[in-house]
Amino acid sequence: MADSLEGLGAVPEHERILQEIESTDTACVGPTLRSVYDDQPNAHKKFMEKLDACIRNHDKEIEKMCNFHHQGFVDAITELLKVRADAEKLKVQVTDTNRRFQDAGKEVIVQTEDIIRCRIQQRNITTVVEKLQLCLPVLEMYSKLKEQMSAKRYYSALKTMEQLENVYFPRVSQYRFCQLMIENLPKLREDIKEISMSDLKDFLESIRKHSDKIGETAMKQAQHQKTFSVALQKQSNVKFGKNVYINHERILGERNEITLKHVLEDEDENEEEGDEETFENYYRKQRKKQARLVLQPQSSMGYGFPVNRLFDLLFEIRDQYNETLLKKWAGVFRDIFEEDNYSPIPIVSEEEYKIVISKFPFQDPDLEKQSFPKKLPMSQSVPQIYIQVKEFIYASLKFSESLHRSSTEIDDMLRKSTNLLLTRTLSSCLLNLIKKPHIGLTELVQIIINTAHLEQACKYLEDFITNITNISQETIHTTRLYGLSTFKDARHAAEGEIYTKLNQKIDEFVQLADYDWTMSEPDGRASGYLMDLINFLRSIFQVFTHLPGKVAQTACMSACQHLSTSLMQMLLDSELKQISMGAVQQFNLDVIQCELFASSEPVPGFQGDTLQLAFIDLRQLLDLFMVWDWSTYLADYGQPASKYLRVNPNTALTLLEKMKDTSKKNNIFAQFRKNDRDKQKLIETVVKQLRTLVNGMSQHA
Repeated sequence: MADSLEGLGAVPEHERILQEIESTDTACVGPTLRSVYDDQPNAHKKFMEKLDACIRNHDKEIEKMCNFHHQGFVDAITELLKVRADAEKLKVQVTDTNRRFQDAGKEVIVQTEDIIRCRIQQRNITTVVEKLQLCLPVLEMYSKLKEQMSAKRYYSALKTMEQLENVYFPRVSQYRFCQLMIENLPKLREDIKEISMSDLKDFLESIRKHSDKIGETAMKQAQHQKTFSVALQKQSNVKFGKNVYINHERILGERNEITLKHVLEDEDENEEEGDEETFENYYRKQRKKQARLVLQPQSSMGYGFPVNRLFDLLFEIRDQYNETLLKKWAGVFRDIFEEDNYSPIPIVSEEEYKIVISKFPFQDPDLEKQSFPKKLPMSQSVPQIYIQVKEFIYASLKFSESLHRSSTEIDDMLRKSTNLLLTRTLSSCLLNLIKKPHIGLTELVQIIINTAHLEQACKYLEDFITNITNISQETIHTTRLYGLSTFKDARHAAEGEIYTKLNQKIDEFVQLADYDWTMSEPDGRASGYLMDLINFLRSIFQVFTHLPGKVAQTACMSACQHLSTSLMQMLLDSELKQISMGAVQQFNLDVIQCELFASSEPVPGFQGDTLQLAFIDLRQLLDLFMVWDWSTYLADYGQPASKYLRVNPNTALTLLEKMKDTSKKNNIFAQFRKNDRDKQKLIETVVKQLRTLVNGMSQHA
């Protein structure tokens, strides 16, 4: 009786167990089955019988379900067989319709091709009209130039040539008639130069012929002026004095007019400039000869007047003259820098190479062995600057050579003036150029290369001055040129600007980052902005191969460190409140790309993994969160051999709190799942330990 009662009590219990097995997850079946073995001794056998009966019932239900749906399946197959015939008919109709459409479209295609040909002809006509409208002004200006040459209006002709070269010819330089015009301009300039030189010689000859009359007129006017000034002093009436002042101005104008009337009466109002420097040198030389002939004393005279104060005045004038030259050459240097393209000079033939070498002392045996075409490392501004420094020395010499000073004093004057040109004028122009916003990284690299070649050329400038003055550089009191310090300062400024602009460019790429900080899974590939940044850095560092090794390495290390710092700041941004583990994994993919870039040796010369150390802080921090190795971190903190030596507790705490907030908000039912509860407890425990560690560090500090 007791056994039967126990059996009856076990049946509902077995049914409950079966229902629980059918309704719960397979992960929780173990505890349920264990309860079968924990009941009465025969409970297992009875449970198996109950389980077999339950299985048989389910089999019957499945068989009924299949029988119920079998007829529907048969009906569906029958319907499909009926539809097949209709589908074949439809296919035939579609094929026939397509054929008729193809036949009808052939005529449309022919008409379309005709329209396309008409459109192409119309476009070609429009292009021809545009090109003719572009060429007509050039032809009109060249016709105007010919008319000016025929009318002997040489100054206007030179201005027209300048407009043609700077404005009109660049627009149509691809046409052959333009090339013929360009080739003809030097000949026209040479003709103008010869005609102007002839006019200048006639002018100087006229001055020489009428020099006695000019002197006589000048002396009379000076005497008249002196007498007139005495009369003016006796006047007391203000109004009368004003009228006298007006008359005085008129008389001065008449005096100048009378003085120059005989020598300038044939001068055309549009007198040509020609080659300014050649004419200036020739004019100075001829006027000096005329002055010596006029002022040469008779053999029975020597004058006996002290001239020390006159020479002091001349020295002051010389200083002012040098200041004027410095201002003029500052404009020359600015123009050279503005016109430079900041790219290596292309050389296509031996003749071009010899022309450049004749202007600038450049020697490179390896480059000389290369075949044409080839490129010189400096840009076109370097030989131009070198030539202009020599021109400045000539201009400074013109004034100094007439002061009756010794060769040593003249040598000292030239070297001091040249040093002022290098250290003040050229250096200022270089620094201003480097700071201009349109100067990019490529231009800065070329500027550094240019300064190195200009620095090397300073010794040739010293030799140039020595050849002029015949004063050896070995003399004790000889002043040296300060080109080394001048170009070194400019080079350091350019290097600093490279580092700044490179970091600014990195910031621009980093600002394009658009992370989904709440993503559950990473994308599986690095972010697009980072790959674009790495490609940019690779291309830039290829340009840096022309720089001195230390500069390129410093720029590369600075860029990697700045990128690492920017990425770290992005993680620790106070405005970023939540970070998911998926976002950390995505961020880790980006840092891996940074490390791969650093290990690829973008700039040669780094030893080992020196460049990769720029990302060591990020790597250790991400490894800590990826592996979740907090026990090792807390146990080894402060030890020299710690695996996470570069991870700051404050940094780890900040990032962990962001992840804790995300875990709380994204896992609403976390308290019902044991794994989530354990993870949340671990995060809270680590946060408490990190806070204790940070507080201890603050108190110790």
